[in-house]
Amino acid sequence: MNFHIISAVPNLLDSPFSHSILKRGIDKGLMQVNVYDLRQYGLGHHKQIDDYQYGGGAGMVLMIEPIHQCIKAIKKEFGEMDEIIYLTPDGASYNQGQANQLSLAKNIIIICGHYKGIDQRIRDHFVTKEISIGDYVISGGELGAAILVDSIARLIPGVMNDGTSALTDSFQDDLLAPPVYTRPDSYNEWKVPDVLKSGHDANIQAWREEKAYENTKRNRPDLLKEK
Repeated sequence: MNFHIISAVPNLLDSPFSHSILKRGIDKGLMQVNVYDLRQYGLGHHKQIDDYQYGGGAGMVLMIEPIHQCIKAIKKEFGEMDEIIYLTPDGASYNQGQANQLSLAKNIIIICGHYKGIDQRIRDHFVTKEISIGDYVISGGELGAAILVDSIARLIPGVMNDGTSALTDSFQDDLLAPPVYTRPDSYNEWKVPDVLKSGHDANIQAWREEKAYENTKRNRPDLLKEK
């Protein structure tokens, strides 16, 4: 799977893809993360990528031409894209279902907004999906892009050491995950539930399902209302 991230500040993405699960997925050849410096497609001697917005107002806007030229270059090398995603606060709220769906794609472009965003014509004519990672604003789309890639990549077969781990994460079945414990089984007289040490798989699974439901009802009852 190929991720193509278009960014005005690509150095912000150096660390997320250099460690842990994402690095292992890249090293195994199961995924590729290509980060494109938008300024390489900038205009004129100074490689301009942003300009003042029509109609006035504070804040600069990423220009249409550099983004379009970058998209064309990516398509020329990799072919048509399954999705061209723009990360924006007014996009659809991201969830596990979207991550599951996107994990089936082969090529995805992620456009990172910056300043006041991008020229609307890119959104109108090239973007296929707009995504928000939450009801708040951050300085640019780079951190959001890292979150998006991480959530998708861990679903690619072979990226995680235990392929079943991602399938038991929170939200996969519209429930939060149940409590988890590890050794020692007693610490400061706080003990691990006996059922988890019983070796009885059916009882353990039933306990986990019950606790997952209780956890969801207590912390995210809205998830149950959506069922």
